[in-house]
Amino acid sequence: MKIAITGATGFVGSRLVERLQTEGHQIMVLTRNAARAEQVFPKSAFPNVEIVAYTPVEAGDWQKAIAGCDGVVNLAGEPISERWSPQHKQGILNSRKLGTQRLVEAIIQAEPKPQVLVNASAIGYYGTSETATFDETSAAGDDFLARVCQEWESEARKVTGAGVRLVIFRIGIVLGMGGAIAKMLPPFKLFAGGPIGTGRQWFSWIHREDLVSLIIRALTQPDMEGVYNATAPNPVRMGEFCATMGQVLNRPSWLPVPGFALEVLLGDGAKVVLEGQQVLPKRTQSTGFQYQYPTVQQALKQVLSHEV
Repeated sequence: MKIAITGATGFVGSRLVERLQTEGHQIMVLTRNAARAEQVFPKSAFPNVEIVAYTPVEAGDWQKAIAGCDGVVNLAGEPISERWSPQHKQGILNSRKLGTQRLVEAIIQAEPKPQVLVNASAIGYYGTSETATFDETSAAGDDFLARVCQEWESEARKVTGAGVRLVIFRIGIVLGMGGAIAKMLPPFKLFAGGPIGTGRQWFSWIHREDLVSLIIRALTQPDMEGVYNATAPNPVRMGEFCATMGQVLNRPSWLPVPGFALEVLLGDGAKVVLEGQQVLPKRTQSTGFQYQYPTVQQALKQVLSHEV
């Protein structure tokens, strides 16, 4: 297959490109920074990768490059784990809503059209709760991230009118060497690790390899369509996650990180970590997908194997 990918140089996208390259697919990387993409995917190691420069929120010649692709994976978006100034909040929304709008335009105009769009979303769609359980049929929340996810998904759904199959993954916190783990690791190494906030909030996660496997499955299995939660089947509370991290690293996990300290660092962005939600991948499991890392202990043992 020939697959176009946005967000390809990111934490998830770079691993997806590696796996698709290994499987012999052709990959077109849509990137705002072609020079960086060429460093991440040197031609010697990635002969199947073509790099196309684009401005995600603007129409342009890049849109013509979508014609002839078999599938498109849309992972682009401003990071949410930073301080949310009004400008950054606008960037979070625009990068997802307008970026998806321009990509969908390109797919609809393409001849021949891609057969499938795999579009990222996030479990922030459901809002936060310490008590509720959410699956793919649950209603949307009403906070900022929930509204972002609804607008993001709404733009993606427009491809279905053109006969393109759509798969939306509401992604949990992705575990791999990088991302959330990289930010949590330093205190543990200094014997000062512990739960963030109350420790009672839910932590719905997925191992990066399982997420990439899900994306590849969505590209290659025509029976996958609609919304799926990209989370592991065993969410845990933050306290249990940090205790498991301490066990795997053979470090104590007793020094809590107070919520106000996180709010100082991240502002409104701290809400994601401090409030959380329990998300179950019921529809994902109904496809027969086999998780390589279904429990947090298995996931952390793999991720932290080089740190122990």
